[in-house]
Amino acid sequence: MGNIIKISAHKKINYLKKEIAKVSYSSQEGHVPSAYSIMDLLWVLFKETLKINTKNQKTSDKFILSKGHGSLALYAMLLENKNITLKEFRSFSQYKSKLGGHPDSNKLPNIIASTGSLGHGLSISVGMAMSSKILNIKNKIYCLIGDGECNEGTIWESALLATEHKLDNLCCILDMNHSGDRAIKLLNLKEKFLSFGWVVKTINGHSHKEIKSSYKVFKKNKPTIIIAETIKGYGVKMMENSHAWHRRSPNKEELDLIIEELN
Repeated sequence: MGNIIKISAHKKINYLKKEIAKVSYSSQEGHVPSAYSIMDLLWVLFKETLKINTKNQKTSDKFILSKGHGSLALYAMLLENKNITLKEFRSFSQYKSKLGGHPDSNKLPNIIASTGSLGHGLSISVGMAMSSKILNIKNKIYCLIGDGECNEGTIWESALLATEHKLDNLCCILDMNHSGDRAIKLLNLKEKFLSFGWVVKTINGHSHKEIKSSYKVFKKNKPTIIIAETIKGYGVKMMENSHAWHRRSPNKEELDLIIEELN
């Protein structure tokens, strides 16, 4: 056998980030920094955590991207896992494309819920976790929310309901990139979720070791939330923690600089 070259996760993620930048440039759509902040979280979830039963999808683990504006990261992972083609990925936000600015469950079988209206994904996830409990399905429900979503009342209503029904099959991942600080300062979210009866784990959202370990933190009769400290636009200096980049696409000169930095 010849030498087998193993491409590192970092290089693969950077390749996906370059593709995200390219489709955002070509479509002039998408929330690139929001996608970059969650790429590591999704990589570990999709590559090392989710248990999929190909014979019976009902028993598979489920994932919902509640912060739907980060859809390019989700589409990138579907590309990585060969659930969509590169051609489909590059059709992002084009006429009749299956890949819109927010995930649409009516267009892709791998999208469980249509999201983008902030706060809805967690409430859907709570319902799915309750359903699994009722049907005695031994799976896990993962939901990724943004810190800005925690301004929504549905997040806290869902949090109360998850505690009331002892949803220990539910794991909420909070992308804490501090984008929402310019609206309402959420202060200590760890204390807030603890007061709501959740198991809380705080991690570096770009450390694969910490992410992988945190996805295994489940305790009997309690829902779990992982507060992942992340950097919005992670990996591209001009974007990192820049509010100006929240909802804009790169021009050709910026695209070239992004690709050069990610090479």
